[in-house]
Amino acid sequence: MIVGVPKEIKKDEYRVALVPSGVAQFRKAGHTVLIQSGAGKGSEIGDREYAQAGAEIVDGVGWIYKRAQLILKVKEPQPQEYPMLRPGQILFTFFHFAANKELARAMIRQKITCIAYETVEDARGQLPILIPMSEVAGRMSVQEGAKYLEKPMKGKGILLGGIPGVAPAGVLILGAGVVGANAAKVAAGLGARVAVMDVNLDRLRYLEDTLPKNVWFLMSNEHNIADRVSRADLVICAALLRGARSPILIPRWMLKKMKPGSVVVDVAIDQGGCAETSRPTTHAAPVYVEEGIVHYCVTNIPGAVAITSTYGLTNATLPFALEIARRGFAPSLKSNPALLKGVNIARGKVTYAATAKALNLPYTPLSRIF
Repeated sequence: MIVGVPKEIKKDEYRVALVPSGVAQFRKAGHTVLIQSGAGKGSEIGDREYAQAGAEIVDGVGWIYKRAQLILKVKEPQPQEYPMLRPGQILFTFFHFAANKELARAMIRQKITCIAYETVEDARGQLPILIPMSEVAGRMSVQEGAKYLEKPMKGKGILLGGIPGVAPAGVLILGAGVVGANAAKVAAGLGARVAVMDVNLDRLRYLEDTLPKNVWFLMSNEHNIADRVSRADLVICAALLRGARSPILIPRWMLKKMKPGSVVVDVAIDQGGCAETSRPTTHAAPVYVEEGIVHYCVTNIPGAVAITSTYGLTNATLPFALEIARRGFAPSLKSNPALLKGVNIARGKVTYAATAKALNLPYTPLSRIF
């Protein structure tokens, strides 16, 4: 199979979808790998390293889209890339379709086979490709939140962990999944007062046994959220509905009860965001103030730490990508149920039920296509 890796063109995206060791494994298995020149620059990987591993370095991205059967990316294709995609091509990347109907329609129109990193699900119900990026985003959410609580950054001017004689900041984390757990770990380690909310009591019980004693756990409901939001200095939105739009947990009326200069870090913004007032931002312009509250809503948080993120992501994606290349698309789905759940769009049809519902588009089970 011919595998193509274009340079990411989403604003402020520095990750790359394949590292040289991955190229070497594809080549050992007899596959051709095309790497766009400069694709690894943001992750400190040069063309020479890729070439030494056996990749063919291509100057123009058009040639990659023209030749490759399997395209590996980090983020969803941008509008200028849509026309270059060919019917039947396999695109393996983060899509987050539920928050981007235009993207979904383009992939349907081009008849692209879309395998979404974020919905690949193993037999234990885990999301093996999303997990490492959620770990990064969860830890960074506290780092960024602490920074934007500083007065020069438009925040209220409070140190997350406080000092002796001065109380620490209050952190509220909505969602106790991988993002929430990692955020809680970092916030607690810095000495903040941390409250974690979720609708899953078993998950809260588990985290209570594993996280420090300055973390409290509460059932997530409108009453508890409203109460805690009004007290929090930093709110981290980390609720996930697989393949669907994020739930709105902080409506505008609730946000108005927050103290001016407080910060909302909406990690769920890729799927639409958990605050009614959230809208996508970039690393170049990461925040805005609405209702007196600083909003940090960067859609590719892990891209800021590209070296860590690239290697963490490719560790997770490579086994799946190798299987697709070795077996072909349909046979790989039959042998690997995790990949089967990753398919969101195929042959012009939406094949992931939650995505179809979020976008109000017809749903076609994959079994009717293959």
